[in-house]
Amino acid sequence: MGQSPVLRSYVSGGWHTPSAEGTPLHDAVTGDEVARFSSAGVDIGAALDHGRRVGGPALRALTFHQRAALLKALASELREHRDELYTLSARTGATLGDSKFDIDGGIGVLFTYSSKGRRELPNATVYVDGAVEPLSKSGAFVAQHIATPLHGVAVQINAFNFPVWGPLEKLAPAFLAGMPTLIKPAPQTAYLTARLVELIVASGLLPEGSVQLLCGEPGELLDHLTEQDLVAFTGSADTGRRLRTHPTIVANGVRFTAEADSLNCSILGPDATQGTPEFDLFVKQLTTEMTVKAGQKCTAIRRAFVPVELIDDVAEAAAARLARITIGNPSNDTVRMGALVSVEQRDELRRSLKALLGVATVAYGDPGSVEVVDADAERGAFVSPVLLRADDPDHAELHEVEAFGPVATLMPYTSTSQVIELAGRGRGSLVGSVVTADVAFAREVVLGAAMWHGRMLVLDRTSAADSTGHGSPLPQLVHGGPGRAGGGEEMGGIRAVMHHMQRTAVQGSPDVLTAVTGQWVTGSQRSDDEVHPFRKTLAQLRVGDAVEAGPRTVTREDVDHFAEFTGDTFYAHTDEDAAAANPLFGGIVAHGYLVLSFAAGLFVSPEPGPVLANYGLENLRFITPVKPGDALTVTLTAKQITPRENADHGEVRWDADVTNQDDESVAKYDVLTLVSKA
Repeated sequence: MGQSPVLRSYVSGGWHTPSAEGTPLHDAVTGDEVARFSSAGVDIGAALDHGRRVGGPALRALTFHQRAALLKALASELREHRDELYTLSARTGATLGDSKFDIDGGIGVLFTYSSKGRRELPNATVYVDGAVEPLSKSGAFVAQHIATPLHGVAVQINAFNFPVWGPLEKLAPAFLAGMPTLIKPAPQTAYLTARLVELIVASGLLPEGSVQLLCGEPGELLDHLTEQDLVAFTGSADTGRRLRTHPTIVANGVRFTAEADSLNCSILGPDATQGTPEFDLFVKQLTTEMTVKAGQKCTAIRRAFVPVELIDDVAEAAAARLARITIGNPSNDTVRMGALVSVEQRDELRRSLKALLGVATVAYGDPGSVEVVDADAERGAFVSPVLLRADDPDHAELHEVEAFGPVATLMPYTSTSQVIELAGRGRGSLVGSVVTADVAFAREVVLGAAMWHGRMLVLDRTSAADSTGHGSPLPQLVHGGPGRAGGGEEMGGIRAVMHHMQRTAVQGSPDVLTAVTGQWVTGSQRSDDEVHPFRKTLAQLRVGDAVEAGPRTVTREDVDHFAEFTGDTFYAHTDEDAAAANPLFGGIVAHGYLVLSFAAGLFVSPEPGPVLANYGLENLRFITPVKPGDALTVTLTAKQITPRENADHGEVRWDADVTNQDDESVAKYDVLTLVSKA
């Protein structure tokens, strides 16, 4: 048998074959060589420069919605290749369920960011962050925060346990922000990440330079980083600390996030005694987290805290479930837990277990041997699930040593305050869970332990059927944790997109802010021509196009009729004496919704035309009471225009300002409409 191929890198617009033999990578199940790993001959500085010069400009030329559409197209393309990726994933020791968790999960992240990008971001290249800040009494000097993409490369340094999800969860928000990515996979499973990138490149969907791959040791990678680059690291806390303090990262203030070691905990509530649904949920969740991906998940449960009076029951029930787990070759349909990613990882796990066994006993499993199906237990990286029990939870090792595999430790607690303190002794975790039907207990634990956790799950019989579980990060939610867990945040929806952008406060006149943001700002110029803006197609309409209509005088008869017609007979509209006694009104006032109705009657253009529908109001405020005899005028201004990429219409947000005869605003709000493109 000849030497296995050396994995290629994709850099500077082409595939690079290393000039050295490289380090051998092995099948986790059979021990056979799969590929070799080397970055010899790669010009890393040139690769980063290519991302900045080629990938960055190409991405920044696209709007958020166009980038979102490309993410959706990529997700659909990768979904067609799942079976191939599943087959390759089995060589990492993953069962089909494990592979779906990684591969389908990563593809799902792309779909989610595509959806959120189209729903929550403008079809523009600038993100407006927050409201206009008035800086002067006259309104001629204002400010607004904007976010624009960094002009660097998002460098991701990944762990071995999620060779597909890991790269995609980092790629999606960077791409949506308009920032190119360089992927550096961990060696053990780099062959799966390499195939993923081959599929991405072959799809031809993404702009050149927006995705690059470095298959090999990073070498001087960090030496070439600039102030506009960022690093997203997943791995051990020790490695994270070394990278975070790299001289170039420190000197250039490079944005650095880490998702590192995490002694995640799960807490069983005192109410969840044997026989309750919550007891069963806790045991099922614990054993599932121990065995999915053979426990090689940064979110897996490492510490399981149970009331002291329940620890025997939990240990017995968990051992019974673990005994039903079949271990072996993931290609065998009867197997429920595969191998660790490598023999070296198995050796590292046994060293960690040795440290824990000094302060705990084995409640289930054999740290030294395991029976496997359809495989060689020694040639493959197989281990038994090991459930430990430590009756004294105060030992430091229990809260400091992470055995990265199918290992968890049961520990007792005697009070809510004690279990909160124990949860915090992990010194920072990605996720903690509380399994209880007692909402008061859940509230106390969540608020008491939240500062040590990036995410907290409360599981009970009500949410169990829909719950995604303790160990499942979601792209809508932040994935990270304080302290030992790295202090970073991955995903989290649009929060992660903003991490790849620079927030800048822009000060100037309303006209300047309108020009910079592409959104009309109060006080800037309006265009009030003879053509009613409702008669303009989306292609013809411009930000600042406006119509002023009115006045219309509100009468007491209008107020009485509206009250009778709608049934809204609140005293301020119907009882003269009571309304007069109210210091806010001083007499009968018109209904707020009557004011809105009159305003709509003033500004609409009734004939069929480009405006297809009004689909809502936002930011409505009633500012000044309207009394019978007041004359209302409304000014409607096109505030924001958002074409939809794959539709024959777009969305227009209008600024509506209703004033009285004294030019006082009585109501302000945004009107949302759908407008035809042609």
